[in-house]
Amino acid sequence: MKSTRHNRPELKAARQALRASLTPAEAKLWSALQNSQLAGRKFRRQHSIATYILDFYCPSERLAVELDGQGHFAATGEAADVARTDYLQNVGIRVVRFENKLVFEQLEFVLAAIRQGFRSDD
Repeated sequence: MKSTRHNRPELKAARQALRASLTPAEAKLWSALQNSQLAGRKFRRQHSIATYILDFYCPSERLAVELDGQGHFAATGEAADVARTDYLQNVGIRVVRFENKLVFEQLEFVLAAIRQGFRSDD
């Protein structure tokens, strides 16, 4: 029997709750990523892989985009981010991270950095 890492049923309620209550930074970035607006790539919001729920995930590129708010800068938050990134990289998913404020101050920079994470551009 094949085990799945993606969108495990037991995390469905958590994914739905997170989608329903996006942070302002997530909402702003989502408005630029949804409907394949960025180089024709499809992104998903609050996609889970194993026990982790990613802010945004591009399946065709195997690329996770994570936004970091204040909680990520505490020692426990940083340790959790390192473990999460290590796991994702070990299963072949690249991770790019941005501070929330960067989404508001330099959205075009964030989008260009995400595009640079693509394996090949259109």
